[in-house]
Amino acid sequence: MKPMLFILLFSILSCKNDTSGSELNESKDVLETTAEVVDISDIDLDIYDYDGIEPLINIKDDKIHVVNFWATWCAPCVKELPYFEAIHQNYKDKNVEVLLVSLDFPRDYDKKLKPFMKTQNIQSKVVALDDTNMNRWLPMVSEDWSGALPATIIYSGEKRQFYEKSFTKEELESELKQFLSL
Repeated sequence: MKPMLFILLFSILSCKNDTSGSELNESKDVLETTAEVVDISDIDLDIYDYDGIEPLINIKDDKIHVVNFWATWCAPCVKELPYFEAIHQNYKDKNVEVLLVSLDFPRDYDKKLKPFMKTQNIQSKVVALDDTNMNRWLPMVSEDWSGALPATIIYSGEKRQFYEKSFTKEELESELKQFLSL
């Protein structure tokens, strides 16, 4: 499949979970605030291909890592981001690190992604994945990943769990607690 066609299909079919109309409107409202003129000069965004991301999602240390793959154009992703931010705030002193991997298109970094990060005051580390060879890196992230967003990995030591779904705050915290009890 040609890369551009694959990217188009990926972006159309990516958001896995259905959302109600009110949830879509809430996410749309959040994203529309990013369309306002926002000073993004202080927003640093590291951009990687998969080879650059790979070490960030396979860190061998004594921490619990929560890695969320998301995009500003994915309503379920935007809806659950505050839950990841809550994990970052509430568990950073408990050896938990959150990494948000944006799959936004490069043309949208300055006009959507960075303004979104600024207006939503994202405190977790955010990096962008710019690698069109999804056929190579999707199975490297997880053999179970169809490519739908949102997708999350939680790992610590030898234990690793992949989730291709959106979370409620309670579900995300429950999954994290399984790793905290190790």
